[in-house]
Amino acid sequence: MALTYHATPRTYFDSLDAGEPYRPAEFGSDGFIHCTDGPDRLVDVLNEFYADRSGDWIALVIDTDHLTSPVQYEDPNRVFPHVYGPINRDAIVDVRPIARDAGGRFAAVA
Repeated sequence: MALTYHATPRTYFDSLDAGEPYRPAEFGSDGFIHCTDGPDRLVDVLNEFYADRSGDWIALVIDTDHLTSPVQYEDPNRVFPHVYGPINRDAIVDVRPIARDAGGRFAAVA
């Protein structure tokens, strides 16, 4: 099993139809879904780009072996995989909360 991680606000994920593939709000403009190869790096990316976003966030743990959309690693260090298409729900093997520290920064994927 090859895992990748994607972060999204809990309220957004919970508002989607659970019977439909997952598409983040940015998919229409970006054309791909941003992921990372590990939970620690996911936290780093959140703090770098989304530190000012409030609310509960979750990490989708995705088994890339079960994705129906292609995954590409444009970064030579394979740090930032992109999923080019929706994420089929059966490829999401876990949904984990992302904790924040006392200062409000993202701290860890549970």
